[in-house]
Amino acid sequence: MAEDAINETRKRGLSPLFDANTLREIDAIVARYPVKRAALMPVLWLAQQKHGWLSVEVQQAVADVMGLPLAWVAGVATFYTMYYKKPVGRHHVQVCTNVSCLLRGAEEIVECISDKLGIGLGETTADRKFTLDEVECLGSCGTAPMMQVNDDYHENLDPRSTLELIERLGRD
Repeated sequence: MAEDAINETRKRGLSPLFDANTLREIDAIVARYPVKRAALMPVLWLAQQKHGWLSVEVQQAVADVMGLPLAWVAGVATFYTMYYKKPVGRHHVQVCTNVSCLLRGAEEIVECISDKLGIGLGETTADRKFTLDEVECLGSCGTAPMMQVNDDYHENLDPRSTLELIERLGRD
């Protein structure tokens, strides 16, 4: 499939966005599912890891490789918040604002991060170090309020511990 996908991509006049190694990874993912379309979410996740976000071009490349309509790929990519439709900063700060976190101070956490970084929700700092987003439940209600920075959870937050973390991350 990898060579076929590369050849098909070139034949259609598109620049190949996936190298041969990535296409082999896609093949391995697809092989785990009884129906190719069922592999779309993990393939999108892989594409996002490789490109940082899912531009329309990356979504089209996924559609081409998987033999799916772009509308299906875009529908999944836009439905799930775990897929980024625009570039995010090196530190993607996602504060849970669902009920448990909200009751235990999530709004104050968002506010102190926003004030510290000078950005609002959905925005990225000019130096591209931080992006701030609010998200629904991250499944850590017993340790609220919490946030996820990239793939790491930070729980039992208060404004002081949150600002210390942002300071530490800002030095990276």
